[in-house]
Amino acid sequence: MTRRWTRRELAAIAGAAAMVGVSDASPGKPPIRRRGAVGLASLTVGAKGKVDPEAAAAAMDSVLRAATGAVDITAAVRGLFKPSDVVGIKLNCLGGSRMSPRPEVVSAFVDCLIAGGLAPDRIILFERSSRELERAGFEIRRGGSGMQCYGTDNDYDRQPSVSGAIGSCFARLVSETCTALVSFGVVKDHDLAGVSASLKNWYGVIHNPNKYHDNQCDPYVADVVRHPFIKGKLRLTVLDGVTAQCHGGPAFRSSGVFPLAKLAATTDPVAADLWAWKVIDAERVRRGMSTLEAAGRPPRFIATAARHGLGVGEPDELREVEA
Repeated sequence: MTRRWTRRELAAIAGAAAMVGVSDASPGKPPIRRRGAVGLASLTVGAKGKVDPEAAAAAMDSVLRAATGAVDITAAVRGLFKPSDVVGIKLNCLGGSRMSPRPEVVSAFVDCLIAGGLAPDRIILFERSSRELERAGFEIRRGGSGMQCYGTDNDYDRQPSVSGAIGSCFARLVSETCTALVSFGVVKDHDLAGVSASLKNWYGVIHNPNKYHDNQCDPYVADVVRHPFIKGKLRLTVLDGVTAQCHGGPAFRSSGVFPLAKLAATTDPVAADLWAWKVIDAERVRRGMSTLEAAGRPPRFIATAARHGLGVGEPDELREVEA
C-alpha cells in the first residue's frame, strides 16, 4: 500500500519540482478552463463506513489531473491558482456528517493544493456557520498559522449587491478576503431546485437565500454565481460523490442515499450540476421513480447559468473524463 505523505513532505516535493522546471501556468496566464469536462475517479467507503485516507489521496490526485488535463498535481494546481492567492473552499455541510464532504476527502484536496505550492495559511475552509462545520466533522481553526476552517457566521457586507434578480449582502470572506474560490459539494437532489451540488452551494454566501427559492430557484442560482465576487474568482468545483442522494434533499434522508463511489472535479461549474442531474436521474429510474423533470422539479437554473456563460448546459456538451 502506498504511504501517505505528510504535508511537510508534500511541500518539499513541490519545491524540488519547481527547481527542476516542472511545467506550470505562468503568472500572467489565465486559470485553466475546460468547458464541459468533468473529471471522475472511483472512491468507495471502506470498513466502518469510512473512506481510507490513502485511497482518498490517490483518487483526488487522479481526479484533479483528469479535470485540468495536467500531467501532474503540481501543474494542475499551478494552472488554477497563483501562490499569492487566498483560496476559499466553500463546503456544503447542510446534511450533517452523513451527507457532507468527508473530512478525509477534503484533507486530500488540501494536501494536493499544498503539494502544488500553495502555502497552508492561504487556504480557508468555510461554510455559513461554524456550527455546521463542526456537525460535519470539521475542526474550527481561526487565527494562528496553518490552514483555516471557520464559518462566515453572519459576517456580511454592510450594503447589498445586485446581480440580475438578486439583491444580497455577500459574506465578506468572499467579497474581500479570498482571491480564488472552490466549490466543494456533494451529489444530492433538492426539493425545489432539483439538484444541489455545484452552483447552489453558493447560496451559502448570501445573507438572504430564503428569498430566492421560487420557480425552482431560477434565475436566482445563476444570478448569485454570476456576481463578480464569485464568477471572477471561481476556479474549480469538487464533488464528494462517494455516496449520493436521489430523493429527500437538501437535508439528509437515509432512504434516498445510494453508493455512487465517485469523486468529480471540473473547472466548469455548470457541467458539474449537469453531471449530478444525470446520475441522480439514473438512480431514480433504477428505483422505479420518476425523473426530476417528471416530478416537477427540473434544475432550470442549469440552462440559465449556461446562457450567462457560466458553463455548458446541454447533455451532449458534457464530457466525462475518467481518471
